[in-house]
Amino acid sequence: MEQHVMQLIHLIGESGVLAPVLFIFLHILRQFLFIPVGFICILGGVIFGVVFGTIYSLIGVTLVSLYFYGLVKSLPKSYKKVITLKEKWLGRRSTLSLGQITILRLVPFLHFHLISLCLIEIARNFKEYTKFSLFTNVPLAIVYTSLGNWLNQLSIQWMMAILLTLGILFYVLRRKEMVIKWHDFFANAS
Repeated sequence: MEQHVMQLIHLIGESGVLAPVLFIFLHILRQFLFIPVGFICILGGVIFGVVFGTIYSLIGVTLVSLYFYGLVKSLPKSYKKVITLKEKWLGRRSTLSLGQITILRLVPFLHFHLISLCLIEIARNFKEYTKFSLFTNVPLAIVYTSLGNWLNQLSIQWMMAILLTLGILFYVLRRKEMVIKWHDFFANAS
């Protein structure tokens, strides 16, 4: 695995002017190769440095988010099935706030497209989804590109402290209101 990573770094690094395009294309291919988002962002920091690696990662991750939006909207039956499944697991009234979704983007073991699905749920249209997606992808690109190597070498105690801090932020940034529709309220009362 390490040898393949080194070959990939060398291939992209030696591509010259095409290197950013190949890197962004790698972000798009990542989902089909089952490579974590954080790994590709870390790779961008190694190849291009923090600033350009963050910019290219942000472009790649946002393009993947927009592709996912188009895919979900073109398959409405599948979308409804996934939402129904989510409602069974989390309840009908469990929508996440934008701050919570931003925090979830930073948790490495959560699926990227599941979090994008939560964004689709709170966005009213494509323009708003694009804005929300860009907003939630910025911290992801910055953290994993600039601090990726540092996070990789953390002790278990520091990792637990960071996860605890993210959990507290997740709770603090939750939605504070609950909307119950008229027919839902009376359906539960009878």
